Amino acid sequence: MQPVPVTVVTGYLGAGKTTLVNRILTEQHGRRVAVIENEFGEVGIDDGLVLDAEEEIFEMNNGCICCTVRGDLIRILGNLLRRRDRFDQILIETTGLADPAPVAQTFFVDEEIAAGTTLDAIITVVDAKHLIAHLDDTKPEGVENEAVEQLAFADRILLNKTDLVTPAQLTEVERRIRDINAVASIIHTVNADVDLDHILDVGAFDLSRAMSEDPDFLDEDAEHLHDTSVTSVGFVVDGDLDLRQLNDWLGELLATRGVDIFRSKGIFAIGGERNRVVFQGVHMLFDSTDGRPWEPNEPRHSKLVFIGRNLDRDELRAGVEACRIEVAA
Repeated sequence: MQPVPVTVVTGYLGAGKTTLVNRILTEQHGRRVAVIENEFGEVGIDDGLVLDAEEEIFEMNNGCICCTVRGDLIRILGNLLRRRDRFDQILIETTGLADPAPVAQTFFVDEEIAAGTTLDAIITVVDAKHLIAHLDDTKPEGVENEAVEQLAFADRILLNKTDLVTPAQLTEVERRIRDINAVASIIHTVNADVDLDHILDVGAFDLSRAMSEDPDFLDEDAEHLHDTSVTSVGFVVDGDLDLRQLNDWLGELLATRGVDIFRSKGIFAIGGERNRVVFQGVHMLFDSTDGRPWEPNEPRHSKLVFIGRNLDRDELRAGVEACRIEVAA
């Protein structure tokens, strides 16, 4: 049988990767797609953000896909290959802190995976408004800047959220991208709306270019050091929350601490609301949308995750707890 094409979707925190995955899962393109999700943090959120679909979805939220859970990735891929009659291709969405190089390496250094799959393309989604700040982020000595690595290894770059910047800012963002990657196609998007023929089944991955970017690309022992100052805080709060109090608290928190909070996302149970409320934030910007309805006998609870620097777990949890609606005894 022909090897299964694999598309790796990467990009920094909040760039729009899950939005792109949802487009791939819901558009009528005739492809059967198996999805592997990777999250950074102890509370899984993305499984609630990815829309219901017939495709098989596997979640990995016990570490970063590029280092601590690569064994899990190989295991999942191996299991998929044993039932490959159920799908046409595989899509991997990495955590926003992943270096795509070790992920891509998996398809060349493991014999079973190399024989049964082909790496089709690395698609990097970038946030036009916040990219430059992440590229200029000062890292400790020896620690990679993931935003730079994600651009360097991209075969296609989705320059997303172009509606949030001026034409002059967009030109500067493109210049900075070209300083890092001069050959990848750049596609302007809003809400990750892209013609899927430009990113799926494109045969764009070039091993020789990957080797030129990183001569140790095929070295399984090459070390990838994360910025340990970036951490994740997540928790679950039972019961309903008061919408006004929650909006006030989140607005104040992100207005005053948004520089250090790279990414925030949650699924809320709001008093009086039949549906879940899905919350997404990138630095100071945030919005919410309706999610799936709560089932009649389903316990209502809220899940919230923050990724950033100088995060105080107790303070954040107390802020959410203060928004709970007390139930009369």
